[in-house]
Amino acid sequence: MDIQTLIMIIAIAILIAIGAVGLGLFVILRQKSAGTETASLELSELRGQLSQLAQLSQQQQQGHVEQMASLSKRLEESLSGMSARMGNSLQEQTEKTHKNLSDLAARLAVIDAANAKIGELTGQVTQLHNILANKTDRGAFGEVQLENLVRNVLPPNAYEFQVQLSNGRRADCLLKLPNPPGDIIIDAKFPLEAWHQMQNAKDENGRKAARKQLGMDVLKHVKDIKERYIIAGETAESACLFLPSEAVYAELHANMLDVVEKSYDARVWIVSPTTMMATLNTVRAILKDARMREQTALIQKEIGMLVGDVTRLDKRVDNLGKHFDLAQKDVQEIKTSTGKISNRGRRIEDYDVAADEVKTVVSSPQDLLSAANNSQENNSEEQ
Repeated sequence: MDIQTLIMIIAIAILIAIGAVGLGLFVILRQKSAGTETASLELSELRGQLSQLAQLSQQQQQGHVEQMASLSKRLEESLSGMSARMGNSLQEQTEKTHKNLSDLAARLAVIDAANAKIGELTGQVTQLHNILANKTDRGAFGEVQLENLVRNVLPPNAYEFQVQLSNGRRADCLLKLPNPPGDIIIDAKFPLEAWHQMQNAKDENGRKAARKQLGMDVLKHVKDIKERYIIAGETAESACLFLPSEAVYAELHANMLDVVEKSYDARVWIVSPTTMMATLNTVRAILKDARMREQTALIQKEIGMLVGDVTRLDKRVDNLGKHFDLAQKDVQEIKTSTGKISNRGRRIEDYDVAADEVKTVVSSPQDLLSAANNSQENNSEEQ
């Protein structure tokens, strides 16, 4: 309800009140039409009261108008403030919504990329499933995995792939080892059908039947490897059956130990990718030891020559020491001679003889002979 409607309602209420008062006065006047001057006075007073009531009503109406104007002003101010706050809030909400939409778009882009990768991975899994479903492709998969393991561990001259043996059979891989043990054959097999049947079995009986079939398949591969790839005088007395699945290998060693023992009896060692890596590292150590043994004769020869060279060097050092000893002796003799000469020079300097004494000594030939003899004895003693 707006302000003008409220004012009109108040005005109508006032007019109705005035009309009711007037109507009452009219009734009273008619009843007292024959009244006295008192009634006339009362009528005048009533008229005065009506006039005052009308003025009061007008004042009240004016006050209501002013109050309604003030209320309208406050309402407008409140509405303006509320509109401003609502505008700011809407702007903030718009910005937040825009940011959230941007983040959502980025996340959707990441999800799209992840979906693309998942689709690509699904295609690869489907392709791998198709490969594993075909026996020929599954065998090629095992051979490729075996080749990668061998190439990563052994030197190129230590292995050979797809080797044809003397019996016409072609082996997946041949490890070239010295005798003993000789060349070892590795053949890749992948008995996957029985494994899938065992995994998809709905009850224990179905699982047991599938496990039995898996053992029969593995033993058949063991028998084929023993008959085809263990040749006396050409290969080693044992061979390896490579299973490119850790799950099948674990199942054999966990729940089918009888199959593993029969493979040991047939001298066919069942290996997985992990144990194959350990086996190849052992083969590399054997090859390194064999190369060391091959080089032993050459090393011994070189050591003998080295010992001869050291012996000659020792003799030459001895000869050089002798030369040093002779040189030291000669130097010592030279020092002795220089010492004698120095002593004689000092003795000569110490002589202080008068002229008459020299004449007396020289005048006697016997004294000269005695002096010569004494000089020879002194020289012999000094020497």
